[in-house]
Order: sequence, then C-alpha cells, then structure tokens
Amino acid sequence: MAGLSPRLTLAAFPGAARLCLWRAGAARWKGVPARNRRGLSDFRPKLAPREGFKVPPSGVSKSRLESKRYILSPDLAETMVPFLLRNDGCDLILEINPGPGILTRALLQRGARVIALENDKTFIPHLESLGKKLGGKLHVLHCDFFKLDPRSFGVIKPVVNSKLLFKKFGIETLPWSKGIPLKVVGIFPTKNEKKMIWKVLHDIYSCTSIYRYGRVELNFFFNELESQRMMASPLNPNLYYALSVLWQVAYDVKLLHTEPWSSFDMCSQSGQREKPENKESLEQQTQQNLCLIQLTPHKDLFSQHLTSVNYDVFFHMTKQCFLKRHGKLIDHLTSLSPIDAMDILKKIRHDKTIKIIDMYPSDFKCLFETIECSKDHTCKWLYDDFMEDVIV
Repeated sequence: MAGLSPRLTLAAFPGAARLCLWRAGAARWKGVPARNRRGLSDFRPKLAPREGFKVPPSGVSKSRLESKRYILSPDLAETMVPFLLRNDGCDLILEINPGPGILTRALLQRGARVIALENDKTFIPHLESLGKKLGGKLHVLHCDFFKLDPRSFGVIKPVVNSKLLFKKFGIETLPWSKGIPLKVVGIFPTKNEKKMIWKVLHDIYSCTSIYRYGRVELNFFFNELESQRMMASPLNPNLYYALSVLWQVAYDVKLLHTEPWSSFDMCSQSGQREKPENKESLEQQTQQNLCLIQLTPHKDLFSQHLTSVNYDVFFHMTKQCFLKRHGKLIDHLTSLSPIDAMDILKKIRHDKTIKIIDMYPSDFKCLFETIECSKDHTCKWLYDDFMEDVIV
C-alpha cells in the first residue's frame, strides 16, 4: 500500500476496489506531493522548449504580455443585469476583471453586492472610487480569478486562496441541495482556454476551490465555437465531444446572449488598447461572436455512485469512449470493465448497436453508475496508465 493516496489505498482492499488493473499507475505517483495525486490530469511532465519560440524580454513578466477583453457597452451591461439578478435570493456577484467597471456600475445601481477581482492594477483606483460613490457595496481586490487554488506549480502572481478570499468577505457555505451562494461573471480567457476549462471541471467534480461553498453559478462569455461544443448533443455530432458530456452532466448549460466581438475592448495588461496585427485578424474578430453562457450546477450531480472521490474514473471512461466516437458502446465496454457487456447494456436499456455518438450526457452518467453499483464484481474497471495524459 506504500505510496498510494488514501483514495487508492481504499481501492486496494477486497470489496472496495474500483479499478481492476492499475499497471504502473500507482507507482508513477510515488514522490509526488499529495495534492497532485487526486485527478487523472493533475500532473504532467513539462515539455522541453522548441526552437523558434520567442522568449519575452528580460524584466517583462509573461502576464503583462497577455491581453484580455472588457465590457465597454452600457447597453450590453444593462442586458446582462436581469440575467444575474433574478429575484432568486442571491444578489452577491463575483465580477472577474471588470476593467473600467461598466457592468459593475450597472449591477450596483440595481442593488447588487459586488466583489471585483481585477488582476490589472491600472483599474484598481478607479474601481475603488466607483465603490465609494455608489454606496460602498463594492469590494475590490487585486487578484486573478483564473489562478485561484492552482492545481500545479509555477503560478504567476497575483494568486489568492479561495478559503482566504471567501473568509475575508464573509461568504458562507450553502449545502449542495440548497440555493446558490454567489454568482461569478466575466469573460473566459482565450489564452490557455482548454487548460482553464479542465480546471473548472476538476474543481466542480471534486468539490474543491469555489465549490467548497456550494453550487456557485458561472456566467461567462465564451467564444462561439466553444459555446456550441458545450451545448452539443447527438443531434449535432460534429460538435459533440467528451467535454460536452462533462459540462452537461455537471451543469445546466444555458445560452443567455450572443454579442459581437466589436462590443468588447482588447487591452494589454498595461491598460492600453491593442491593435490587431493585420487587417485580416480584425475582420475575423468582428465576424465572430462571444456567447454569454450560464452554468448552474445540478443539484443531483452527485449520487451514491458518482462522488467527488471517484469522479476521475468517470472522466477516464468518458474520454476513452470518445477516442473512437463513432464506435459501438459494446466494443468499448470490453476495454473499460470486466463486467459482462451485454448485462450492462440491458441495465441501461440500450441494445448492442448503440454508438458512442448516439449517447446523451445522461446516458454516460447512467453507464458509469451502473458499472459502479455492480454487486457481483469486486473489480469494476480496467485502467490503462497512458490514459492519464489523454485530453479529448
């Protein structure tokens, strides 16, 4: 049992085992700090730099070279306010990188309590002044929300621990079955987008970071393609992927509003407006839209058989299925579980012709819980070590 995390130690005892074959999986975690042992994708080797990559000039931090967009349109802000303040008992808004504070002002004028997390110091004095003018219901903190509770090392400041943040502002925990403790609103970063998406999904399924405090609602602007993938189903198979399943199992995903990129300003970390590198990129940007997506965690996300402890196996199962998305489920089952495939299909009420691409997100959850609750098998899952590093 030496070298195993508490969760994997439990899996090693008869009657409690979930993973039938770990191969070298347990051994490779030896010596890795405990906080990096939980998820399948928490720890990966760093790639050596390739020739041709430009190194930022000395003295210039990487974060200052990043760019981000801000809400500049008062009309857009007014459109968003009713989506956020719905008379549902939650008027506490965590606004991410408000910049000049256009949406902040609109929220405060409608009676919301706003915590503004801004990672560009340029805007801090203006936001603090705005809070004083509008009744003192605005708290401003120099912080990068997308670097809260990092799952890896080498994080660039400013970074804040969510426990300290929530304690500072008196945010209390609500049971998962109760209401929403707070709502988060902002523009999802395009830089390292996939990495940020996986962090959000790991956080909610493991009930860590902001989800320690309950079903925190997210309201983010995503690019149009990513938004379509989040909401995809077998009805639009070209956009349907493992991430579509994981998003929809965890959240009620709603498209609230679509806005052209021209309504958003793109600024560098220094606060200066950026110019596109060429005319073509400007044309491409103005032809695209950003979509305001509301992500409300499902009350019934967790059950007796899908928990914050075994969610990583659910991730593994879903990703492995979508490696051959047009294949039949029965062919995947033989590599996923030692349990009789026909017996599983009978319990989930599908026949042997069902394909992965024809299964809805709820079908994947049902499949996972059916295998997990099997009482006739001590070992329920087959596990390939190489799957740890696969991202679909």
